[in-house]
Amino acid sequence: MSREVEELNRRLLRARDAIDRAYAEPLDVRAIAAVAHLSPAHFSRCFSAVFGETPHRYLQRRRIERSMFLLRESGRSITDICCDVGFNSLGTFSRTFREIVGETPSGYRRGHRPVVVPGCVQKANTRPRIASPAAPRSSSFGEAAGGAPSLA
Repeated sequence: MSREVEELNRRLLRARDAIDRAYAEPLDVRAIAAVAHLSPAHFSRCFSAVFGETPHRYLQRRRIERSMFLLRESGRSITDICCDVGFNSLGTFSRTFREIVGETPSGYRRGHRPVVVPGCVQKANTRPRIASPAAPRSSSFGEAAGGAPSLA
């Protein structure tokens, strides 16, 4: 691996870590790209090439992963969980949850109770996966007139 590729990978990992830390906040592609010292478009292309999914899809998966934990482990309402993990719309949360997990948030809650196993085993077995083997979707950040694209 060349020194340039290694440095790029390090910067992308820093950006991914920034997404992991701030997943519940509204995230801006330009701000995350700045963490990696890349332009927003180049950042999106490199992130997809290295991690196999767009930054937007990664953010969605992280949010759904956290919501799965909260649905299993807490008695809080689905609407509260939706807002806590960074979604602004219950409809978008439910649609995204179903796309990634394969069932609705309420269905997931009914079928999954708190897990009593070591954390590493729990993480390995509860990590969200794409529900159907359909062709990978390309994600668009949407260009808002005059505004920075958003990951949220």
